[in-house]
Amino acid sequence: MRIIHLVLAPRLSGAEVLAKDLAIHQQRGGQTVAIASLTPAHDDFTALQAELVANGVQCLFPQHAQGRFGKLWNLYRTMSGYRADVIFAHATIPAFYARMLPLGVPVVYVMHSATNDFESAMFRRVERMLSRRARAVIAVSPANIDDYVRAVGRHPSMTLIPNGVDMSRFSMRAAHVPSNASQQIVQIGRYTSVKNQLSTVHAFQRVVERVPDARLLLCGVIEDPAYHAAVGDLIDKLGLSANVTLQGPRSDIAELLFSSSVFAMPSRSEGHSIAFLEALASGVPVVASTIRPFAFAADFPGVRLCDPDDTAAYADALVAALTQPRSHRPLNGLTLADTAAQYLAVARGVARGLPGAAPA
Repeated sequence: MRIIHLVLAPRLSGAEVLAKDLAIHQQRGGQTVAIASLTPAHDDFTALQAELVANGVQCLFPQHAQGRFGKLWNLYRTMSGYRADVIFAHATIPAFYARMLPLGVPVVYVMHSATNDFESAMFRRVERMLSRRARAVIAVSPANIDDYVRAVGRHPSMTLIPNGVDMSRFSMRAAHVPSNASQQIVQIGRYTSVKNQLSTVHAFQRVVERVPDARLLLCGVIEDPAYHAAVGDLIDKLGLSANVTLQGPRSDIAELLFSSSVFAMPSRSEGHSIAFLEALASGVPVVASTIRPFAFAADFPGVRLCDPDDTAAYADALVAALTQPRSHRPLNGLTLADTAAQYLAVARGVARGLPGAAPA
C-alpha cells in the first residue's frame, strides 16, 4: 500500500512528530510511505527529515513558500505523481487542501487541534462543504469528536485513535537517568497562550524562593512571537534570568526528559498531547493542568494535576514533584505500535471502500 501523510509544515510539533513516527513505522512494516507538506520544512525539522530518509520514507516538501493557489497546484502535482492509495491529512488546513484536489484517492482527515477549529465561522462553512470528501475522520481525543459533531454534524465514518508514544525511545531506562539529577523543571511546547508558559514562570518564582538551585527550561516552536517575547519579559521582570533558560525547538526530547527532575504542562487545552505521553513514558514526575485530555493520567504514579492559574497551588505541586522519584507507567493502548496498527486498519478500509468505525 502507498500512503502519504500530509502536514502543514514539517516542524517540531506534535502532529508533525506523530506523522513522522507513523511514516517510519509503516515503512518498516512493508508499506511505501511519504510525507508531504504545504509549506517548506522548518530548520528545526532537519534531524527528523534525515531520520525519515534513512528509513526509506520519501519527503515531498516544497522548496519555497507559495500562496493559496500555488500550494494547491503544487499539492496536486505531488499527489498525482505519487499515486497514493490513501492520504492522511494531519490537521484541518491540510485536510481542506487535500479534499479540494480533483483526485480519486481517499482522504482521511486527522483532527489534532488543541482548540476548537470550528469556532471560526469560515472553517465551519468550509468543513460543511468538504465533510463528505473525507472518506474517514480520525479524532485524537473525544473533545475533537464533540467539536466536530456540534459544528458540522456526525461524519458517517469517524473513529477515535489516541496518539501513541515510541516506547523504545522514551520508556524509563535507569541507565539514562543521572544519579545526581539536577533540580530542573522542563516545559516543552509551542510558544502560544494555550500552552500557558506565563503561568509556569509565575509559579517558578515561588519555587525558587523555596528551592534556590531549581532551574526552569522552556523550549518549543515559536508560533506566536509576541507571546514568546512576553515570556522573556516576565522572566526578566521577576529577576529569574539566572534560573530560567528560554529556548526554541529541540529535537533531543528524550534526553531532555531523562535529564530533568520534573515535566510541567499547564496547557489551557490540548488534543492528545504527544509531549505529555513522552513525559509519562519517561517516568519523570509530571505536573499538569486539570483539563479533560490529561484526566486519564490522574491516578498514575508521580502525576499531579492542578489549576495552573492558582499560582500557589501550582508552585506547591512543582516543589513536591522535585522530591519525587521516577515512576514506571504502563501505557497500554497508547504506544506508537498501538496507534500505527489502528491507522493501518483505517487505511486498508478506505482503500477498499469499506466504512470506517464510529466512536462508541
